Amino acid sequence: MRARHVAIIGAGNVGATTAYALLQSGLVEKLSLIDINSAKAEGEALDLQDGVSFLHPTTVRWGDYELCRGAQVVVVTAGANQKPGQTRLDLLEQNAAIINQVIPAILDQTDEAILLMVTNPVDPLTYLAMEISGLPPGQVIGSGTVLDTARLRNQLSMHCRIDPRNIHAYVIGGHGEGAVPVWSAAQIAGIKLEQYCRFCGQGCSAQDEIGRRVINTAERIIARKGATFYSIALAVVRIIRSILLDENSVLTVSTLVNDFYGISGICMSLPALINRQGVNEVLPLELAPDEIASLRQTAAILKKSQQQISRAAALEPV
Repeated sequence: MRARHVAIIGAGNVGATTAYALLQSGLVEKLSLIDINSAKAEGEALDLQDGVSFLHPTTVRWGDYELCRGAQVVVVTAGANQKPGQTRLDLLEQNAAIINQVIPAILDQTDEAILLMVTNPVDPLTYLAMEISGLPPGQVIGSGTVLDTARLRNQLSMHCRIDPRNIHAYVIGGHGEGAVPVWSAAQIAGIKLEQYCRFCGQGCSAQDEIGRRVINTAERIIARKGATFYSIALAVVRIIRSILLDENSVLTVSTLVNDFYGISGICMSLPALINRQGVNEVLPLELAPDEIASLRQTAAILKKSQQQISRAAALEPV
């Protein structure tokens, strides 16, 4: 049987923490780290390899893009970090230029792996990766609002005082500032949120505040510690698990949209069925009128961003 192999492009905070979380998960037999700073990749790989005896047997390697050969998933975290006061979209052109170099280098080694984009701003950069690669849309996935969805469930868990695993609520649209919480479909233990609020004793008046916390959490963390990486690493490993184990999990990844409430031709985050083929299908999700309006606003911003980075990337030599 083919060894489960994941390659990570970028050995910075997010890439290295993803590698650590992946090692802890026991999901892979091979783990490859690739970074423009080869010494950094080597140091992270050696540090991780030293811990393998405590965990599932895994070969940890570092080097150049040829290590992508045979990988089922290639995770792209390479890029500049978001700084305090900077939005994800401020990173747009800088990281688009990096992705314009990274994707062809991956494809020189493999066109069979699922490309999992994590570099911010993730939704337009997922579209750019799809455009550059020419791969089928389902084979190029963005981490999207998987983390935003986890943040919403965590906030609801603390507010309602209930296990987050019993909460089903999604954040769709764009990762970060373009996030749209889908309150109309939120459920706790199979009960609609608005019904649950009637007897839980905590009240429903906190929805707007919870929504703001979900959107502003990353900015708050960055202001205090400089970057987010633990939670996004766990979100990425959750997506990888669904791919490698063919789980058919529903996750709010960034994917190409085709006529979702009249929105087409962009990558944005929606509940999608994820398995070893990548995105199998986007699930229909009934939205309230205000949620549709918010989603269309996000779509317009993402469309403009995609056009901007497509033009910028076209000027960069490959």
